[in-house]
Amino acid sequence: MNKLFFTEEHDLFRENFRAFLEKEVRPHIEQWEADREVPRSIYKRFGEMGFMGVTYPEKYGGMGLDTFFAVVYTEEMIRMNSSGFNTSIGAHAGLALAHINGEGSEAQKEKYLTAGLKGELIGCLAITEPEAGSDVAALKTKAVKNGDHYVINGSKTFISNGVLSDYIIAAVRTGDKGAQGISMMIIERDRQGVSASKLKKLGWHASDTGEIAFDNVKVPVENLLGEENQGFFYIMQHFVSERLAMALIAVSQAQLAIDLALEYMAQREVFGRPISKFQVLRHRIAQMLAEVTSSKAFVYTLYKQYHEGEYIIKEAAMAKLITTQLSDKVTYECMRIFGGYGYMEEYPMARLLRDSQLGTIGGGTSEVLCEIIAKMTIDTKQYKAAIKH
Repeated sequence: MNKLFFTEEHDLFRENFRAFLEKEVRPHIEQWEADREVPRSIYKRFGEMGFMGVTYPEKYGGMGLDTFFAVVYTEEMIRMNSSGFNTSIGAHAGLALAHINGEGSEAQKEKYLTAGLKGELIGCLAITEPEAGSDVAALKTKAVKNGDHYVINGSKTFISNGVLSDYIIAAVRTGDKGAQGISMMIIERDRQGVSASKLKKLGWHASDTGEIAFDNVKVPVENLLGEENQGFFYIMQHFVSERLAMALIAVSQAQLAIDLALEYMAQREVFGRPISKFQVLRHRIAQMLAEVTSSKAFVYTLYKQYHEGEYIIKEAAMAKLITTQLSDKVTYECMRIFGGYGYMEEYPMARLLRDSQLGTIGGGTSEVLCEIIAKMTIDTKQYKAAIKH
């Protein structure tokens, strides 16, 4: 299957990136998990090696490579078995910088995208609020225009890099209620009235997740990202790539769980033989591997469509829906294959199981995804891409 989607260049990139991660990342994962954040130095190392911007334009310091290099990148990141680490880098490179690259002015790109790809300035994307998660159109954080600046009041929650980041790409209300009145704003961390605090989580321990408050924060009008009141449509457009990425992460986590289980099964002996010889476990692995391989083929196919410019909002929702549920199932079953050791923190399955759980929640819950699919299939609702400016 890989030959249908990956070239020798992709394979070489995988080899080089894997070597980088094994040297620069794996030895530090346990410490970062304990610290509940990754250090700024690793962002700079990614930037120095060019790994922060695999698909971003070379003009700003990216590699300018195709979509399947990003697929390889994600798969290798997941092999580190720390969704917190992956999310810390991804929230900056895959979310904050994606909005800068997609909607930013040339001046904004020169300032934030260039420094971001070097790992010198770290960003976060702040959409979710205490009373507005999946219902993005209900957000309340308000930005009132006053001459040459906006005054921002409100709060955000569950924000990856919410404390560590240097700037915040925030969804704010600049107009009436509903989807038509939302804009995207760049808010520097050091502006008066910005405060943040860390949240404690079940998993993703190496990522800094925070609550952010805005108290009469003054932001110049040139910090508006894209066009005023077009923010909701920008968010929806980026949701396609985010949900595709989460689907890829999910199948990669499931594949990692199977790989770890197979390694353990070959070593663990019970009643005088390795447990890989027990039919019940062999068949359990076979069933899971069939489902993961099928889902992976679906995700790869969608990435090909996405690369060719198709607006696959329904299909991306489908992919995230089934793969995140599959990841939860597979990581749980593989944890059980480890027996009592699977429940121990010294073994890899406990973290993998915990980290998998957010897949069905973040980036649109499974219930919201089902409703999107139902609306587009049953009600024949159509979603349009954001207006280019």
